[in-house]
Amino acid sequence: MEPAIVAEKLVKHFGDVHALDGVSFEVEPGSVLGLLGPNGAGKTTAVRVLTTLLRPDSGSARVLGLDVAREPQRVRAALGLAGQYAAVDENLTGGENLRLVGRLTHLDSRAIAERSRQLLEQFDLEHAGDRLVRTFSGGMRRRLDLAAALVHHPPVLFLDEPTTGLDPQGRLDLWTVIEGLVATGVTVLLTTQYLEEADRLADTIVVVDHGRVIAEGTSAELKARLGATVIEVVFRDHDDSVRAASALERLGAVAADGKVVHVNVVDGNGASVMLEIVRTLDAAALDPATMMLREPTLDDVFLDLTGHVAEETEPDAEALSR
Repeated sequence: MEPAIVAEKLVKHFGDVHALDGVSFEVEPGSVLGLLGPNGAGKTTAVRVLTTLLRPDSGSARVLGLDVAREPQRVRAALGLAGQYAAVDENLTGGENLRLVGRLTHLDSRAIAERSRQLLEQFDLEHAGDRLVRTFSGGMRRRLDLAAALVHHPPVLFLDEPTTGLDPQGRLDLWTVIEGLVATGVTVLLTTQYLEEADRLADTIVVVDHGRVIAEGTSAELKARLGATVIEVVFRDHDDSVRAASALERLGAVAADGKVVHVNVVDGNGASVMLEIVRTLDAAALDPATMMLREPTLDDVFLDLTGHVAEETEPDAEALSR
């Protein structure tokens, strides 16, 4: 059975900026692939290519076996897309927005009203179906935008950083909605810079940075590459963390992030390594503010792979594609 989404050596340049530099991945039917990376990594450009909004300079892509360059109309009919910003008309009501999408996607006129009612109920918006969207909260607009992407029952859904700007509760609510969609068999490609989001939702994670795939696997597989334990040492001063990172290199893989130094314990006992860290820092006259031993997270994986945190803002090459 062919994967629902296939990207093969996608390349897209904007002048000297390499937004995509040979990106390849596959998404199995009924699963969630998390495309993880910082701003400017190439995530949105990949989505725009896969949804026929951009043509790649080279490489190929298929959605449900359809070539995105050769059969764009059929591809568009088969997918739903919710971008970083809610693409709904704030001068219409919630119900009017959904009915408009139904007409634009050529649904039977008799089915549009029922489908709109179903989606308003599914996304907990039935109480707001007759309200103008400009009165909606950010979370409500996000849910309506996702509902609009599903009006025509697409088997494949692209979500480009769908929870950006939401408060913690709004993010949790949207995660629950996405999990419900996947349970019905929808295939999802989710781009995100939130490690917790990828950890919770994605069956497989592809990490991209500077337009290239730098790692892929399940969350557990990516964490396993760091070993069993991470020791996190926090300093009051950035210069102290730089000195500490240099002094601790002999004890394991070390990465510094601002005032925090991460030591990945690949072999050996974490507690004994922590004691050795204390001795080393004391000999270097370095006084940490706090020290913690814990299991590795996707944040640790990303820091180890790229040298910076996932939420860090980089020059946004993808803005050139919008």
